[in-house]
Parts: sequence; structure tokens; C-alpha cells
Amino acid sequence: MIQTFNRDLAIGKKYEQIVLEAIQKKYSKAFIEEGYCKEWDIYIPELNFGIEVKSDKKSMHTGNIVIEIEFNGKPSALSTTKSKYWVVYDGYNFKWFLVEDIKKCIKENNLRYATFTGKGDIHSKKAYLIKKELLYKYETRR
Repeated sequence: MIQTFNRDLAIGKKYEQIVLEAIQKKYSKAFIEEGYCKEWDIYIPELNFGIEVKSDKKSMHTGNIVIEIEFNGKPSALSTTKSKYWVVYDGYNFKWFLVEDIKKCIKENNLRYATFTGKGDIHSKKAYLIKKELLYKYETRR
């Protein structure tokens, strides 16, 4: 369990770094928040907002992007983010979404969350399993 968490954390940090380097080409002061920050992973002082980076390589097999809203009975991820954007790496591409557009996708399509325990977790989570082709219709054109 700890091994899975640490592996996933290291992979997530790698993708955060890739996204940060892309952002810094235009906004040189952008930085990764050190330690735990549930609001965002990357902050851009020049724009005064944060970005969350998510990896869902399993979506290559399932066809779904997992959008978590609760973990261990507590609001998490989409429920607690203060990010303006979420960047989702699906194993092939980095997809950019305004957080409000992810919420719009869920509402407009009357999606229902699932409850399950992820690999390596001991607590359950609630998350939307959104078909990639549906969610990608809400992708931000930057």
C-alpha cells in the first residue's frame, strides 16, 4: 500500500514537472507547491491562480477519466480544489480543462458518481468515471 502510494506520488511529480516547464515558457514565476496542497499543484503568480495536474493512464484501458470528489468520507479533489484549471494526463496527451467545465460536464450529462476502493487504498472514494470522449468535448482551447 505505501509502496503503491509512493510510486504514484513519484509519477505524479514527474507529470507536474512537465506541465510546469510548459507553463514557465510563458510565465517564468510559476512554481510547484511543495508539500501537501489540496487546492492546486502549480501556482502562477503572474495570473494569480493554480493548476491541478492529474494522471489517469489507466484510462487507456478503461476509456474513463476518474474525477474524485470524496476520499475516506471527506471531500477531496474536485470538491476541494481552488484551481482554475485541471490538466489530465491520459497516458498519451495532456488535456487542459477549466474546473468549471468539468463540473458543467457532470451536471449537463446528469452523471452519477461511483464508490470504490482504488488499488493501494484502504479507504473508499467517490468519483465520477467520465468517458474520455464525453469529457474531452469540454477541453479548454488555450
